Amino acid sequence: MEKIQAVERFQEVIAQSQTIIAVFKTSWCPDCHFIDPFMPELEAQFEGKATFVEVDAEQLLDVAQEHHILGIPSFVAFKDGKETIRFVNKLRKTRPEIEQFVERALAVSEAV
Repeated sequence: MEKIQAVERFQEVIAQSQTIIAVFKTSWCPDCHFIDPFMPELEAQFEGKATFVEVDAEQLLDVAQEHHILGIPSFVAFKDGKETIRFVNKLRKTRPEIEQFVERALAVSEAV
């Protein structure tokens, strides 16, 4: 998963015509570390359908604020530079919940 380091790169990545899933995290968040072990498997599961990128919500605070990230980890799907669907709350996310979100994100992306 690419770790986005600059606002410009974030804008470039989300402008793609495929589904981009931005995962907003921080280094100190225990719930963010909870998802780390299974995220590579999820990326492989959705390879060719969705691309995942990691955004440090503190490092890119302007991006996090612009997208109203109030809890972490948070997942926001984009297509052609526009947000299509989000999974944002302050609760720990489980693998089945994230899989369900990605499936919904893909369905929404196909519909727009």
